[in-house]
Amino acid sequence: MTYFVAFLLAIVSSGLMDNVVLSRFYGICSFVGVGNKIKSAFSMGLAVSFVIILASLVCWPLYHYLLVPAGLPYLDTLVYILVIASLVQLVALFIRKKAPSLHKSLGLYLPLITTNCAVLGVAQGNTDSGLDFLMSMANAIGTSLGYLLVIVLFAALRERLESDEVPGAFKGLPIALISAALMAVAFMGLQGLV
Repeated sequence: MTYFVAFLLAIVSSGLMDNVVLSRFYGICSFVGVGNKIKSAFSMGLAVSFVIILASLVCWPLYHYLLVPAGLPYLDTLVYILVIASLVQLVALFIRKKAPSLHKSLGLYLPLITTNCAVLGVAQGNTDSGLDFLMSMANAIGTSLGYLLVIVLFAALRERLESDEVPGAFKGLPIALISAALMAVAFMGLQGLV
């Protein structure tokens, strides 16, 4: 029972308190680039979440059962990038086939998931921290949910700001970055709860 509670706390902690976008600034490119329309942000959040969870599911066993026994743990980053690139290609093919308009709206940001440091950061962090498989999956799930939550909230905020009167100097990216900073402060206020 206590391991189950630790599993749930790890999900909540990595999703809210240690949110990859707001506390470590991982994945900020797609956060700012796609986070202006809720539908696009939600789709990007789902795609990134899917890749984070699958990459963690594949990378942890590869590291512990292939790279470490072979004496090649220093190749972990290279292997993780290859796994992530393959997964992103699968996601892109799926979206192109099932939702061509969504594929077009995500544009350049979809292949950029390959270089999204949130995805690589989770896979690398799971092995560097010495997490066991279930805790790595909890970290991946929490990070994915946190990324999805933050990018959708940010898109909703930006949509709202488009219809509000914003001083000329703050229109566009400046007010978006101020909003992201305020979101980071709000999420930082959750630290210490768990």
